[in-house]
Amino acid sequence: MTAFKAFLIAAWVGLVAYTGLVISAHGLDLLPIFFGDIVKAGWPGQFNFDFSCFLMLSGLWTAWRNSFSALGLLLGFAALVGGAGFLLLYLFILTIRSRGDVPCLLLGPARVRRSQTATL
Repeated sequence: MTAFKAFLIAAWVGLVAYTGLVISAHGLDLLPIFFGDIVKAGWPGQFNFDFSCFLMLSGLWTAWRNSFSALGLLLGFAALVGGAGFLLLYLFILTIRSRGDVPCLLLGPARVRRSQTATL
């Protein structure tokens, strides 16, 4: 789990640095470029569409892990629009809270408790 946490930190720091460079060179005008590439139906658009699917999946998992509660929906939306910048930090926090328990990390403590009582 230590190596995973180190990866999450390194990836987040690298992403923040790279994002800073891109913003300083190109500004914050991401959405027209992002969706414009999808409309053009070329390889950059294919990548953006593929990435959008990952963002939606990340948002759905985050909301599901939190039982689609109000907080879960808010976190799911943050995952959808925040991408890896959100998910890397969220997973880092979850690795600490779950103390290395991967089922707890992925499913959430409530689902782990329910599965443990269901098998008894």
